[in-house]
Parts: sequence; C-alpha cells; structure tokens
Amino acid sequence: MHVLTTLLGGRAFAEKFGAGPARVVALHGWGRSRADWLSTLEGYDALALDLPGFGATPAPQTGWSTQEYAAHVAEVLAGLDRPVLVGHSFGGRVAVQLAARSPELVRGLVLTGVPLLRPAATHSSRPPLTYRLARTLHRRGILSADRMEALRRQRGSADYNAAQGVLREVLVKAVNEDYTSQLEAVGAHAVPVAMVWGEHDSAAPLAMARTATRLLGGRADLVVVPGSAHLLDDALVAQLRLSVDRLAAAG
Repeated sequence: MHVLTTLLGGRAFAEKFGAGPARVVALHGWGRSRADWLSTLEGYDALALDLPGFGATPAPQTGWSTQEYAAHVAEVLAGLDRPVLVGHSFGGRVAVQLAARSPELVRGLVLTGVPLLRPAATHSSRPPLTYRLARTLHRRGILSADRMEALRRQRGSADYNAAQGVLREVLVKAVNEDYTSQLEAVGAHAVPVAMVWGEHDSAAPLAMARTATRLLGGRADLVVVPGSAHLLDDALVAQLRLSVDRLAAAG
C-alpha cells in the first residue's frame, strides 16, 4: 500500500509506503520523482520524497545548493527514528551532504549512481575561446541574452537544457560540487554505507565509486551489479533492497 502524503506543512510531498513510521527514506535523481522508488520500497514502511522542484514538491525560491536540499530533508528526518537513507544520483549527493552534517539522523546510507567526485580538470575541458569571448560580450551588454542562451544550449547537457529558472542554478551548482570532504566526514562519523553500482554507469563511473568507497573507510562496501547502468533497473532494485535490509537490521 502506498499513498501520496504532505509533509512540512505543504513544503514537501512524498509517497508513503506501509502503515508504520518510515524506516527507509528515498531520494530520487535529477529530473526524476518519487515514482522511481515504487518497486524498491514496496513492502517497507518508507517514504519516497519528491525533492523541491520535482514531482509535487514546489521549487525553492532561490537556486539551492545540495547543502540546502540536505537541510530540507533533515527537517523530514527529524520526526523519524533514524531511517536508512537511500539516494540515487542527485538524491545521493543530498544524502551524503546530510549524513556528513547530521549523522545522528540516519541509520545508514544506500547510494547508487551518485556523481560524488569531479573528474580531473584538463585543458580540453575548458570552454572554447569563442564561447569565453561571448560570455565577456554578454556581461558587457554587447551580446543579447537570447543569443547567449542559444550558445549555452549548444554546449549544455540534456539536463541543463531542460532545466529552467532556479532549477538551472541548482543543477549548475551541483555538477560543480566535489564531495571528498563530505565522504571523509561520513566515514569519520562511522555511518554505514552501502554503494550499489551499475557496471556500465557512465554518469557516475565505477572508478569514481571505488575511489569514493575508499574515502568512506571501513564501514562502506561496494557491490557492482553486472549489466546495469545508471537508471534503476530490476537488478539494481533487487540489490538495493538487500542493502536496505542489511542496514536496517544492523541498526
């Protein structure tokens, strides 16, 4: 059984599973919603949140960082008894921020497909000179906003081009974040972490997950799901449920 429920006086919405207090809380990826978790959370007492700006939850008034998203989720968790926090992609960024700052609110983390570390910068990753010149001309009022937006769209990802208003600001902040210090803090707090990764995840490559697992330390483990990629397929869901069961029982 699951129903849409209102939280935080209408500032958040979630799918509520089961009849008891939530022992699992799940955070979806960028451009997704609580619906991603239907098969993962079936049979649990759980909440699948719509993060602000997605699904039924209103967007923030300003371009939040993942720290501000984490503070929002912390308000939800404050009324629960240390649930297992599950995060996919963008939701995993938020989960790590929360556990680094408020480890007392969670029993453990289950992370999948989370871009936790920025790839090493290279000269080729810099925007071309023509684009940098266009930005300068735009700042000086010489190049129109419409023309600058067209140039951004030529270079932007599908997520960037789909995002509007404050959500574009949120996305730009998130993709430029690196979570090395947060991962080390989660490890120092001895928060148990299960890393569940698709073998062929290109959005958050397996090498990144292995590095993140080392930064988390001895209470983290990594399970690689053969054949899976970034989105939640049946094989990833099955392993996520096993990891949730283990962390919930360990608490």
